[in-house]
Amino acid sequence: MGAARSAETREDARLKAIYTAESAWRKAQRGGSDDENDETILPVLPSVDEATQQAKLVHWTKVMAQLDALKVEVLSPAEKVNYRVFRAQIAVLINGQKFRYYEMPVNSDSAFWSELSDPPINSFKTAEDYSHYLSQLNDTPRFFSEEVANMRAGLAHRFTPPKVTLEGRDVSIATIAEAKRAEDTPYWKPFATMPSSIPESRQGELRAEARTAIEQKIIPAYAVLLKFFREEYVPGAQEALAAESLPNGKAYYQAKILEYTTVDLTPEQIHEIGLHEMAGIHAEMLAAIQQTGFKGDFPAFLQYLRTDPQFYAKTPEELLMRAAYISKEFDGVSARYFGYLPRQRFAIRPVPPEIAPFYTSGRGGPGVYFVNTYDLPSRSLYSLPALTLHESAPGHAFQIPIAAEHKDLPKFRGAYISAYGEGWAVYCERLGTEMGIYHTPYETFGMLSYQAWRAARLVVDTGIHSQGWTREQARQYLRDNTALSEHEVDTEVDRYISWPGQALSYYLGELSILKERHKAEASLGAKFNIRAFHDAVLETGSVPLPVLEEHLDQWIAGGGVGPYPEMER
Repeated sequence: MGAARSAETREDARLKAIYTAESAWRKAQRGGSDDENDETILPVLPSVDEATQQAKLVHWTKVMAQLDALKVEVLSPAEKVNYRVFRAQIAVLINGQKFRYYEMPVNSDSAFWSELSDPPINSFKTAEDYSHYLSQLNDTPRFFSEEVANMRAGLAHRFTPPKVTLEGRDVSIATIAEAKRAEDTPYWKPFATMPSSIPESRQGELRAEARTAIEQKIIPAYAVLLKFFREEYVPGAQEALAAESLPNGKAYYQAKILEYTTVDLTPEQIHEIGLHEMAGIHAEMLAAIQQTGFKGDFPAFLQYLRTDPQFYAKTPEELLMRAAYISKEFDGVSARYFGYLPRQRFAIRPVPPEIAPFYTSGRGGPGVYFVNTYDLPSRSLYSLPALTLHESAPGHAFQIPIAAEHKDLPKFRGAYISAYGEGWAVYCERLGTEMGIYHTPYETFGMLSYQAWRAARLVVDTGIHSQGWTREQARQYLRDNTALSEHEVDTEVDRYISWPGQALSYYLGELSILKERHKAEASLGAKFNIRAFHDAVLETGSVPLPVLEEHLDQWIAGGGVGPYPEMER
């Protein structure tokens, strides 16, 4: 026993040394930031040039070799989990470099420039923060030139998003490239209101430096980017939609499936799962329609929902206030479903106008729930409860802060794994039925439409990227099977086309959590505690689905006692 324990201790130490050193390397690569979600204002932007990308590949290949040399069977239970999470993370990073993901730093949903133009306002607390930000502003032309070089390399070997998904995406660049003053750009936001702890004289100096940096560095850099985007990148982008049409496309798409779902399924298997799930959800949707008293058929009901003014907010403020009310409804029942509640609260804000036309209906995370108030006739009120549970609490603005409170986990465990995070958020939509959040059959239908939307993604994503579906086929499938508005159908399909595999994570993640819950209910019977189950799901932080399922199986075998028993009674 002593020898076994000694071997475990030695191998644990080896693993810890590997991931500690690797985390320190990544921290240095990010200019001193502890993790990729850290909103500390750093004085530099990352290097993204070809030499840096190749150095990353060499580094992560060496790390993988070190991991493969470990004796996994003698690791302690906690370190076995760390090993599985870390190894999966390194495998994704290696694939990213091998398939040269960095040569496509833009898709229909997001881009490197839009991420920079939304500075984390709440992180600006000291004069040093502002000085660091000014260094970033002055470094932006260099950073943009490296990203453009990567995009040109992608153009050279047909590794670009499909051209159709880039139409109109130049607006977010033009908004800044054509600005007349620093104050007309989002980069000025941190300087509009500065902390009173900074002397007024120093505030004036910082504002003057910011005005110079934005007008002499930022706006010209965006102008160069705009010219490249309009004259070279979009005209030269590939016409084909499918990921499998890209260089080494089948392997590339399979790598994206593994990255986003964390499970080893083929496109064909996922497509069939989607078709099967859609049939079951459709039956639930028909039952909800019957409860409304509507007399027409399914297409007529969808048309009714998409066109009747009663289902849409009249003003952006109304939409935001409805979302706020729903989030407070959850607060009123949260203690019945969760033993552990996060300390961090969240704000509700409109999506910034420069990106709203191509943005999803909402997006949440630590500290904020963004609601898209652009094109109000596309933002249905009957779907808002499901959207709010997904993006705010108990979804992303709940789960991510809880994960951040697990201070005993290694830094790499802070990375977001889509299948876990999105699977949890979609599960929360279903949970809204038990929590009493849906007050009308229309709101229940909205939730079911969202479930259908996520199940439809399994069909549409694989249809586009491995079965030759056209854009119109994908759009029609969403029109026929969900209550999404025409605007949402268009933005969603373009998102799936330009972001292969990501859309698969949501429903497959939810299925994994539901499978474990059904198993727990059957095994534990009267001892099943919903609060303990939810706490057990959330205590791991983001992990691959096989790791989560193994963790929950062990929780069931141990009698279903949650990690915070004093809170779950």
